[in-house]
Amino acid sequence: MIERILEEELNKLSSTYRRNTGFSRHFALALALASGTAMLAAPAFTDAAHAQKRDKKKEEPKAAYSKEFVAAYQPLDEALKAEGADVNALRPQIDALLPLLVSPDEQLAGGGLVYNAGNKAGDRALQLKGMEMMLNSGKLSPEDFARYNFVAYQLANALQDYPRSRAYLQRAIDNNFTTETVTKADLEITMAESYFTANEFAAGLDYLNKAIAARKAAGETVDAQWYRRGITVAYNNQIVPQVYDLVIDWLADYPAKDNWRDGINLTRNLNNYEGPEILDLLRLSKKAGVLTEKQDYIYYIEAADARRLPKEVKDLIDEAYAKGAVSKDDIYVADSLTTANSRIKTDMAELPALEKDANAASAGLRTVFAAGDAFLSYGEYAKAAGFYQKSLGMAGVERNTALTRLGIAQTGMGDYAAAQETFAKVDGTRAPIAKLWAAYAAQQANGSAATGD
Repeated sequence: MIERILEEELNKLSSTYRRNTGFSRHFALALALASGTAMLAAPAFTDAAHAQKRDKKKEEPKAAYSKEFVAAYQPLDEALKAEGADVNALRPQIDALLPLLVSPDEQLAGGGLVYNAGNKAGDRALQLKGMEMMLNSGKLSPEDFARYNFVAYQLANALQDYPRSRAYLQRAIDNNFTTETVTKADLEITMAESYFTANEFAAGLDYLNKAIAARKAAGETVDAQWYRRGITVAYNNQIVPQVYDLVIDWLADYPAKDNWRDGINLTRNLNNYEGPEILDLLRLSKKAGVLTEKQDYIYYIEAADARRLPKEVKDLIDEAYAKGAVSKDDIYVADSLTTANSRIKTDMAELPALEKDANAASAGLRTVFAAGDAFLSYGEYAKAAGFYQKSLGMAGVERNTALTRLGIAQTGMGDYAAAQETFAKVDGTRAPIAKLWAAYAAQQANGSAATGD
């Protein structure tokens, strides 16, 4: 009887869970339960009328039921089992039974009766009260204890008592509740979703990040959908810096080009970046091979400026034409290419003098930084790195910009360890850009990043 009731209840709760929370289908653990494959079995409840008898053959100790409990339990149990029983009419008897549930055996048997009464009446609060009594009895097997905690979680969740429901869900996790179709990972993502449902986004993301870290530490694979769900919640609610940490972990585990594109675009959308920041972010898009949209090429061309970095702009436009991303009929792009081509020869001729001036002991910050930018645009990364490093020791330097571009130059040199150390020093608004570049450098070091050039 109790097994059938629990199965039916879980199916009903699963439907309510989906309807009330609006969880993504991928993450809704209740979907697995609703399939009927995750049944919760209840222990057999000793008939209180015979509870005082001792099994002499097995010499089992008699159950601890008081006379008052037996007197209240028996007629109520029979009344509830009667066809057409009205639970609401019997509620005074149920309420009178509750104070008599003192011993563990009374809590187990009485809790089962209360749970069943609540189920029959469609009263989840009463069901939860009964389930809590059974859990508090200390008489459940380890397996049933884990299962019943999960039932209590679903009941409390349906009542929208999220802190209480999470406490039960955590106990189900801690006591290794799983089924053929429900894994520990399912339970953990459900826990995170519980926080999200209650609009406790930061707490949910913290839980998700810890669960991800624990799985990684155990050498286990983190489902890509964990990342996507966390990133979606963090992005929609602008929870930073958690969103960037999730993106970096996601790219480390799933370095597909589409993911790189999404991670870079997300960072752009969450920040009001100006030209210099857009330039360094789109440089990463090009490196990662995810610069494909016409508008992104135009943003890059504007940020680089054909008059300042002609070789970089020319190479960029040539690539856009070769990919068919930009039509040669686009006047702005065509004019930028004309400007770049007219500047390159002169620019290259001036590089030796710029290098000499920037290396001079008396060189000013503007000259040193300009040399770094020029050599970076020509792909002479070692020289660029030297000038950015020099600029960091000069008064008035925009430190985060210098560090970002030093790291980019070190990445270009193939010195990925140094690049990661440099990017880690970047803070402020450029920190998300530096984190993405550091992730790219790390993947290059491991040979796992998809490169664009």
